[in-house]
Amino acid sequence: MRETPVDRDEARELLREELAKPAYQEAQPSLLERAVQAAYDWILEALSGIRSVGAGPGTLLLAAGAVLIIVVAVVLIRPRLNARAYRAQRAVFSTGAALPAAEHRRRAAAAAGAGRWNEALAERLRAVVRDAEERGILEERLSRTATEAAADLAPAFPGSSGEIRWLAERFNEVQYGRGAASEADEADAARAQALDAALAGGVPAGEGVPGAAR
Repeated sequence: MRETPVDRDEARELLREELAKPAYQEAQPSLLERAVQAAYDWILEALSGIRSVGAGPGTLLLAAGAVLIIVVAVVLIRPRLNARAYRAQRAVFSTGAALPAAEHRRRAAAAAGAGRWNEALAERLRAVVRDAEERGILEERLSRTATEAAADLAPAFPGSSGEIRWLAERFNEVQYGRGAASEADEADAARAQALDAALAGGVPAGEGVPGAAR
């Protein structure tokens, strides 16, 4: 337990050291920083108005205020960092390679033949996205996530929009463990294959598709 009293300057330094960490600097949350600073100033002003509280309780209150500010900073800023990491790791083409749709279909078929259903489903989604890019329905963008791909592609095939969103969600589940059921099965792989075939043989709805090639 700390015996030395925590004064206002030290409390401010604790907060400054926490927010100076590289993770917070990279996030650059200027609006959040202003909100945290405002809360920090408010607490210090409130504490400075305490006259009837003894040194012991006053010190505890000041230390609690400093801890509270750090907690607020973590709660407000950390989600931004986590969201950035979440988006980065959920790109459809995580390896950064742009393979032909035919190659993704070959890989999907090979994975299904070996009973690797998660891989088969993931490769089938990649085939769907690459086919749309090759046909000029979507612009080529390696950083596109499965959710973004579904949002961009669904307007081009409104009759299959539900299936497109289903495939994107299942991709997220089997690749990143989202949802209670994170394993694909033979039925999922067959359903994804049917969707791929339907979209490959379908005609897009027309111009004005979000994310479409220009």
